[in-house]
Amino acid sequence: MTQWNIDAGHSQIGFKVKHLGIANVSGYFRKFSGTVQTGNDDFENAGVTFTLEVASIDTNNTERDAHLSSSLFFDAARFPTIHFTGLLADDTLKGELTILNNTRPVSLQVEHTGSGIGRFNDHRAGFELSGKINRKDFGLNFHLLNEAGNLIVGDEVKLSGEIELIRL
Repeated sequence: MTQWNIDAGHSQIGFKVKHLGIANVSGYFRKFSGTVQTGNDDFENAGVTFTLEVASIDTNNTERDAHLSSSLFFDAARFPTIHFTGLLADDTLKGELTILNNTRPVSLQVEHTGSGIGRFNDHRAGFELSGKINRKDFGLNFHLLNEAGNLIVGDEVKLSGEIELIRL
């Protein structure tokens, strides 16, 4: 069995959600960690776990970030992490995502973008991830409409990741 760690300095885990039903707001988590366990070189049937630190959310707006970390959304004081565990097979990462102590199945599309040797002779592999969830499935129930009747924050959240792994 081979273990790989996420190289957080060369990776990003992000999201997009509709604002007012007209435009996307993007963000990412600045602090996260994760591992991948493989039994072969092609990552088929690899076990994947990762954890995001909620308070590290960054939407390029400190007031919005504080609002998202508050009890109205992620409640970072009570639930400081978001956790995922799953299995990679046939370019699909299927597993369980836990937000606000609510665990639901999630399926993400995965593209292995390459493998190679780093400048310190370490083995590396790259992946792109994409998928979507409904925020309300995880208890993220903030609900406010504008005058036109559009949700201030959309229900569908698009997930994305640019992940670089280092083999231990």
